[in-house]
Amino acid sequence: MSPQPTQTHFRTCNICEAMCGLTITHDGETVISVKPDKDDPLSRGHICPKAVALQDFRTDPDRVTHPLRKINGAFHEVDWDEALDFAAHKIRSVQEAHGADAMALYLGNPNAHKFGNQMMLPGLVGALGTRNRYSSATADQIPHHVASIHMMGHPMLMPIPDIDRTDFMLIIGGNPVVSNGSMMTAPGFGRRIDEIKARGGRVVVIDPRRTETAEKAGEHLFIRPESDAVLLLALIHQVLADGTEDMGHLAAIIEGMPALREAVHPFTPERAAAATGINTDVIRQLARDFAAAPHAVSYARMGASTQSFGGLCQWANNVLNIITGNFDREGGAMFTLPAVDYVANTSRKGKTRSYPSAYSRVSGQPLYNGEFPVAVMAEEMETPGPGQIRGLMTVAGNPVLTAPNGRRIEEALKSLDFMVSLDIHVNDTTRHADLILPGTVALEEVMYDMVFHTFAVRNTAAYARALFDPPAGNPQEWEVLARLIARLTGANDLGPTPEEKLSVMLSLGNHPDLTVEGLLDAKGSVDLGPLTPNLTDRIESPDGRLNLAPQVFVDDLPRLLEHAASARTGEIVMIGRRQVRSHNSWTQNSARLVKGRNRCTIQIHPEDAARLGIEDDAPVRVSARAGELTLNAEVTDEMAPGVVSIPQGWGQSQETMRTAKAAGTVSINDLTDDRRVDPVTGNAAFNGVPVTLAPA
Repeated sequence: MSPQPTQTHFRTCNICEAMCGLTITHDGETVISVKPDKDDPLSRGHICPKAVALQDFRTDPDRVTHPLRKINGAFHEVDWDEALDFAAHKIRSVQEAHGADAMALYLGNPNAHKFGNQMMLPGLVGALGTRNRYSSATADQIPHHVASIHMMGHPMLMPIPDIDRTDFMLIIGGNPVVSNGSMMTAPGFGRRIDEIKARGGRVVVIDPRRTETAEKAGEHLFIRPESDAVLLLALIHQVLADGTEDMGHLAAIIEGMPALREAVHPFTPERAAAATGINTDVIRQLARDFAAAPHAVSYARMGASTQSFGGLCQWANNVLNIITGNFDREGGAMFTLPAVDYVANTSRKGKTRSYPSAYSRVSGQPLYNGEFPVAVMAEEMETPGPGQIRGLMTVAGNPVLTAPNGRRIEEALKSLDFMVSLDIHVNDTTRHADLILPGTVALEEVMYDMVFHTFAVRNTAAYARALFDPPAGNPQEWEVLARLIARLTGANDLGPTPEEKLSVMLSLGNHPDLTVEGLLDAKGSVDLGPLTPNLTDRIESPDGRLNLAPQVFVDDLPRLLEHAASARTGEIVMIGRRQVRSHNSWTQNSARLVKGRNRCTIQIHPEDAARLGIEDDAPVRVSARAGELTLNAEVTDEMAPGVVSIPQGWGQSQETMRTAKAAGTVSINDLTDDRRVDPVTGNAAFNGVPVTLAPA
């Protein structure tokens, strides 16, 4: 057989939020190379090791490539018709016996990047008819959406730092040099920091760990975990006290300034210094420098969201940008105009709604965006009564490793009447399923990153068809979902394809001249220009106003004051951390991403290590309310005293990871506590978990 000619395929990487442009050389059967697209207007030639690993997931020997039905405790291959008929029958059996809400749905992080899934999941939700819906969003990002809902009327009206034109960037609890911008798609962030400094600007990082971003920025302040909201409110207090507030062109639509002044009055720089560990004069000067900068933007991310005060953090972060004239303004926090407009397609203008929409059955946690917090999923399975979860469908998700107190979820899964998973692996979650439907990976799927074009620091658009066919003649994931929906609803056809839907959405979007064919002909991303002011036209609140002081946040301030005043002398608390070569749990099945030294360590400050008798690279026993685990210490002054850090995404069981090297590590979520949530948003409070340490 003669060799196939070499070809080049253009697409964006969809492992993380960055949407890096790629050029993939292949021979029609095999990937020859994965390289950065130097002409991509957003990533500008940047990629990270995860992009190169895209080829690994397609050829992973542990990958599920046939439907697997569990019979007498063991998985056996079955054909697609049998698998889908079985799934539909068992789902309906659970609901007929116990009600529609007895069947729950959990969506993992990859769904945010799977355009085909996004087109089909609303139909699946409708076909299931259950209110028990969960996703990874309530593990890390729902505070952003809740702040946008209460201030601007829509969860996806998301302010994005205009970093390419700012003069002063304040980063609180974010590490975008590693993440390339979570809730801020900004690939090559290290280069962007260099460009800010080259034009005479500053980047200041506030974090309990001196992160890779802090090292690059050159200005870093340690902060006590879960005191970020106190700091932000003190910065607001100081700006108002100095009389330097300026709402700019938004002044005509802003309301709530008197209520804001009253709300932040107790949060003085002195009180913030006591709570955060940052000097009073430093806090005051930081507020004044931020307000005086020609263009400034504050960005509060993972560490600010995944804590007990995540909602207050994201509200206060927006307020700081607004009152300094840096909202909807070049160099500040701006709003995208993507080709497919998620906000316009789900517009709530003219509709009055109450938020949260509902509360969970057992512990009364809030429902936002149609989802209950993942932190309550286990208790909803365990607790008898109407609405108890008796069946579960997971799509590209592994909550046993990625949700708080994951082992509690694992025990609860064992009690279900039925569980079906759409996934590429038998992992720590899916091994408990009665049926696994094979999923597809990036190079086998259509690619239009609708969500993250909405979060990008520049307006771009890119579309690619599947490069390879799925193995064993399998359908793409969107078609699996469509076939299951048809069986559940009795539909005679699968409806329009994702590409057909994209064609319609492009014609109705902000750039209606764009077409699917035009995007394919472009061979890479199309540049749609820098962010532009547009909030006054797009704001979705019922009265068209931008609310500085939503009552839901003002009512939560006494809880924050009480926390800030509480003594925590000698307590050690835990935070997470992100790493360049990993993203959640599923990327650990790439040998090239997990090779080298063990990166699943607990970082601890030298003073704490000496006091507790812990030596570098020696095993440490870590205990918390939810559980206990042992891993090696990494003694480093990168950590603030009294704070330790364990990375996310590890802890895969040996039996689920036969060929990669991640087995034998530990899961941070064996320690995180599902009882610790932000009561305003329901987000899991992964950071600030009290722990005790001892040499193992």
